[in-house]
Amino acid sequence: MNKDEEAEPGVVPLGEEILEKTPTNTLTKALSQVRTRDSAVDPGPPPDRGFTAWSHAILVHLVIFNTWGYINSFGLFQTYYVRTLHVPPSAVSWVGSLQIFLTFFIGTWTGRAMDAGFFKLFFVVGSIVQLVGVFMTSLSTRYWHLLLAQGICTGIGNGFVFVPSVGLLSTYFLNNRALALGLAAGGSSTGGLVFPAIAERLLPQVGFAWTVRVMGFVMMGIMVICGIFMKPRLPPRKSGPIVEWSAFSELTYLLIALTGFLLFWAVYFAFYYLGSFARDTLGASQSTSINLLLTMNGVGLPGRLIPNYIADRVGPLNVFIPVIIITSMMLYCWTAVSSIAGLWAFAVVYGTFAAGIQGLFPAVVSSLTDDPKKAGVRLGMAFSVVSFATLSGPPLGGALIQRDNGDYLYGQIFAGTCMLAGFVTCLFARFAKVGKPLRARV
Repeated sequence: MNKDEEAEPGVVPLGEEILEKTPTNTLTKALSQVRTRDSAVDPGPPPDRGFTAWSHAILVHLVIFNTWGYINSFGLFQTYYVRTLHVPPSAVSWVGSLQIFLTFFIGTWTGRAMDAGFFKLFFVVGSIVQLVGVFMTSLSTRYWHLLLAQGICTGIGNGFVFVPSVGLLSTYFLNNRALALGLAAGGSSTGGLVFPAIAERLLPQVGFAWTVRVMGFVMMGIMVICGIFMKPRLPPRKSGPIVEWSAFSELTYLLIALTGFLLFWAVYFAFYYLGSFARDTLGASQSTSINLLLTMNGVGLPGRLIPNYIADRVGPLNVFIPVIIITSMMLYCWTAVSSIAGLWAFAVVYGTFAAGIQGLFPAVVSSLTDDPKKAGVRLGMAFSVVSFATLSGPPLGGALIQRDNGDYLYGQIFAGTCMLAGFVTCLFARFAKVGKPLRARV
């Protein structure tokens, strides 16, 4: 097309859609097939309701079922690997931590790719990498096999699908955004129920390899459905840097990113070590330790939905703050648990409020983003900051357990104190946003 020719309104010439003032090459042509085509069409405000919007909330729920449901079940793998591979708990926890780290860390780049119109490409590639990691885990017989398959490969696949999916969902909602994100985050709870249930039923009957393969086939069916029906709503944002460094010049955003780091440094300690605490300290059976993990994951569904529903009425930050302080108090209370009944009570209460933290954090970050076309990259940047906490938190907790000669006190105090520090930084973030008024909706 000549530069002098005038393009038809609403139509972007193929080849100019991706890179301006560069020659069209094979890569450009290939990428142009997977980008959102209608980049000149304004889709209008978020629908905020209706079948299309809420169906995407359910589809992202399924994506998180596969990613975080599988991750939240790592306490089960932790117990099995320590027992069968004779590896210290702190070493095994590096597998799960590396998986979470990569899921979060590459969010900056995959989130920006979603903003640029490459959602479908990254989703397909990520799904394939994720499934390769799961099926290779089923073949693993050594520690380094697990580190590569479950830690690195599955983690990269998760990172390719998780942040873009959450960023995409936030573009469909405005007034009901926190509730939609809470519904989606509930996939962590449903997956955290289904995957341990599969393991509990199949592990004694068919062994580790086929148990993990069954999980992989479940995940494969889900990703096919999501890949077919999930669709970006906004046109691509071609201009702008990969990383929006200017976001960190906003004091509220910076403080919320720091809050996320402190919270996620602590929140997974109980998910990783509750089962081993039940067996090693209280003498619980393997079945009881699995049921405790199932319970802690299961109560996470209302723990994500109810706070997020309230957040749409009074503001996500206003709900986030009390949820954090209650979670911190529960971690300190864990130090006093000396019976199985007390541990059941802890699992229910902690699981509920820890789920609230996981569900509200993306809602809080999204509420600080005025331009929906930057939703992916700004959410991904916050998750990238959090990734370093998830990488070091559980292994550090395991090291503290070893340091205390197998007692859990040091780890429990560490987790509770990190959570308390996150509460303080979150208070400062609210003050930076609205000042002293207690009734401000934020």
